[in-house]
Amino acid sequence: MKIYEFGFKDTFQEEVKLSNFKGKVMIIANTASKCGFTPQYEGLQELYEKYNDKGLEIIGFPCNQFLDQEPGDEKEIQSFCKLNYGVSFPLSEKVEVRGENKDPLFAYLVGEKGFEGFDTNTEGGAKMQGFLNENLPHLLEGDDIKWNFTKFLVDRDGNVVKRYESPISPEEMVADIEKCL
Repeated sequence: MKIYEFGFKDTFQEEVKLSNFKGKVMIIANTASKCGFTPQYEGLQELYEKYNDKGLEIIGFPCNQFLDQEPGDEKEIQSFCKLNYGVSFPLSEKVEVRGENKDPLFAYLVGEKGFEGFDTNTEGGAKMQGFLNENLPHLLEGDDIKWNFTKFLVDRDGNVVKRYESPISPEEMVADIEKCL
């Protein structure tokens, strides 16, 4: 199975096929509007503006599975992202990214790039590891998404080349993105 076999409904309930992005580099991220990582929308938008004309597409997948940090409906999410971060890249309808009802795209993504742990040598990675260990240790089990703003980089051929956990900022992805472009 290839990534281009998947699709999603955007926040306007329009069907979008990932095959529309064949030949492009993609960042696929699960997102939330009320998370400590929400400011990453700004960094993702900056990447989109800088590299979209070179072939980068970004798709945000809002998810409410992590402490109800995405409570709004699709219109509220779209409005929040546009007003607060100028988001112009596509956003999907709300999806689940872990568990038995996870979106098939995310089942595929985590099957391609499993969880390799948080970089506990960084402040963000150590904090995230500690928070989950203390409060939600079950989220650390297996390869499923651990938190909002987990990001996947997909090359022009549709290969999932890297997974970035929540504490890794969009700016830290630049070298990998440029290699794919």
